[in-house]
Parts: sequence; C-alpha cells; structure tokens
Amino acid sequence: MVTSMESNLLSTYYIDKDHPDIIRFAGLVCKGLTDDLDKALGLYYAVRDEIGYNPYVIESAKSAMRASGILKKGEGFCVAKAVLLTACVRSQGIPARLGFADVKNHLNTQKLREIMGTDIFVWHGYSQIYLNGKWVKATPAFDLNLCQNFNVRPLEFDGINDSIFHPFDTRGNKHMEYLIDHGSFSDLPWERIMAAYIKAYPRYFEILDRKPRDFSAEALEEKG
Repeated sequence: MVTSMESNLLSTYYIDKDHPDIIRFAGLVCKGLTDDLDKALGLYYAVRDEIGYNPYVIESAKSAMRASGILKKGEGFCVAKAVLLTACVRSQGIPARLGFADVKNHLNTQKLREIMGTDIFVWHGYSQIYLNGKWVKATPAFDLNLCQNFNVRPLEFDGINDSIFHPFDTRGNKHMEYLIDHGSFSDLPWERIMAAYIKAYPRYFEILDRKPRDFSAEALEEKG
C-alpha cells in the first residue's frame, strides 16, 4: 500500500521523474551536491531561469503537460513549470507535490488580458517540496529575463520559507494577490484544470490559429 508521503515520490504520467531527460537535467544541476536543501535550491533556479515563462502555450493535450516534454520545449506556463520542478525534485529522492490557487495578477499585458477577458488566473500552479520536516512552497514561474522586462523582483527561494509571488513590483505597484486556495495534489489533475480554464477563458481556446507569441518581448514592449 502506497502511503501519502510515498505518493509524493512516485513517477506518474505527468510527473515522469524517471524519464532519461529529467534524470540527466536534474543530475547535472545537482552534480556534487549531497544535501537535499542544496539540491532543491539548484533545481528551483534551473527551472525558473532556464525554462521560459509563456502563458500562450497552454494546450489541452495531456501529452503537452508531461515534465519531460516541458523540459524539451524549453518554455511553459506556471503549471507546466511546477510540474517540471516537481519531477526534477522527485528524481533526487525528495518528496514533492503540486499546489494550486486562483490569483489576481496586476502585471498582465494588455494583449493577454484582452484574450483572457480577465486578470484573474484560475488554477495558478506551484510546487511544494518537503525539506527539513516540513512542506515549503516554491513558485518557479517567472524567469529572470521576464521579471526584468516586467519590472518585477525575481522570486527567490531559500528552501525554508514559502516562495510565492511578491505582492508588489520594483516600483511599489501592487502585483499579485492570492484569492482561492485549491489545495495540494500528488499528481496533476489536468482534466479538472482544463475544464476550469475553458470556462474562465473561452476566447483563449477559440483562437485555435493563434501564432506563437513571445510573452517576455510583449511585456518589454508594453512596460518598457
């Protein structure tokens, strides 16, 4: 019988921690590291900054949400990056799971806001990592380059304190507010999340022929 903690170490369809690419990526990041805290920190910053944040790449296909595929693509939105971080952390034998919340984002771009029809992001995703006897939240969504383009402080992670979005940007403007907590999950509830996305953002998914967009460049253009 699999215990609750053991379920946070398993390889799943989405959190495919045993995939060779995940093992290779995490292994390179953690090379020479022996402490779980150091490994978690290294993996957090690797996923945060080496995998670009792009909210224009949400796909309904289950295969698009596998950690190994997200790593290969090199970009993803908040949930995708949380899935990847969770898989990488589990590959090192450290328990990790997913957390979700509805958030109000005050630094959205005008173009994305028009497509979404709101500045509320439902089922925003982050990772929870078990370190030193407790669960710690880690949000690797916004990469350093995007933060600079948005005038947002990059979100740091020390493995001790919860790392969620700063409420203010570098100019003191209100940034992100957490509205509803959906709880923690040992695996990705993708069908449930997609149903919520389609209901909240019908226009986003109606634009099936949308061309690839560079969200970071878009932020720089609007905020620059």
